[in-house]
Amino acid sequence: MSVDILSAGPMLSVQDAGRNGLRYFGVSSAGPIDANAMALANALCGNPGSTAALEFAGYGGRFRASRSVRFAVTGGPCEIRVENRLVAVGESHWLAPGETLSVGVLRGVVWGYIAFSGGIETEPVLGSRATHLRSGLGGVDGRGLRTGDGVRLGHECGGDCLRMATPLSGTRSPLFASGPIRMILGPQSNLFAPDILTRLTSETFVVTPQRDRMAMTLGGVELPALGGHDIVSDGTVPGSVQVPGSGVPLVLLAESQTTGGYPKIATIASVDLPRLAQLPVGASVRFATISREEGEDLWVAQRRDVRAMLDGLVPKPDGVLSSEYLLSCDLVGGVTAPDEIAGMDLDG
Repeated sequence: MSVDILSAGPMLSVQDAGRNGLRYFGVSSAGPIDANAMALANALCGNPGSTAALEFAGYGGRFRASRSVRFAVTGGPCEIRVENRLVAVGESHWLAPGETLSVGVLRGVVWGYIAFSGGIETEPVLGSRATHLRSGLGGVDGRGLRTGDGVRLGHECGGDCLRMATPLSGTRSPLFASGPIRMILGPQSNLFAPDILTRLTSETFVVTPQRDRMAMTLGGVELPALGGHDIVSDGTVPGSVQVPGSGVPLVLLAESQTTGGYPKIATIASVDLPRLAQLPVGASVRFATISREEGEDLWVAQRRDVRAMLDGLVPKPDGVLSSEYLLSCDLVGGVTAPDEIAGMDLDG
């Protein structure tokens, strides 16, 4: 039982909850860039949150399963087709053996997730199936998936296709805040003059094309440090904002190194790191500083909201297309015929 990759989108990789607890050995956690979006994809398929799924950047690709399987695509709006039928993002659907699933280009975000019921069962490495592309660890031979690859599926336990009780149209998650990205100053913010720290929160940065799963570079504002940009290497975490000699800040992401020799002016609050990482190239970014305690409170509140969202998933309508249901769907080009979006999901 497997899923065949008929065409692979950029940076298509196997990810699970990550290889956590090993950073003191120099092992980066990897795992999803947007953990909330992947958790939702898994929950829609009836999978535990730690189940491995596929992550992609920009464009998903085409897939075919060897058995009937439920799937869900999350992260942001995009065109999804089973054969020629449009189906909605943010809810699960059945894919029959031999049918082709096509996942198109994400709109307004970067990272998307495709979960299958039973999950992806690559061989765990150091307790995780997450792919660390730079070190070649986990996933399929430690690399991104390619056209022609196949990945084994876990056992399908059965169940309904699911959706959120109150679906949101055209959004990637009900949990993303708006406004400036929140950050906590430090741990080397003392190496920057007061006017540079003011620049950090008073000016507008721009997301540049220099980005991958390790880090993203922000342009538009330079942050020179007092006395240079070399420090004795110390620990880093996803969200660390490093400032190399160019003065252009780097924000570390899920595949970040575990130590670094550039001063870290701040750390992006965990609650906002996925929101920052999902911004497309060219997007403007503003920052606001908060205390560590505020960051922790926001994180706890978000965990609670995520849990409530996942616990509140409901079975999809069976054979009935109400106006409320149709208006809740995120479908490209609008809905003109029930058969086009429903297909086998609602044929009963």
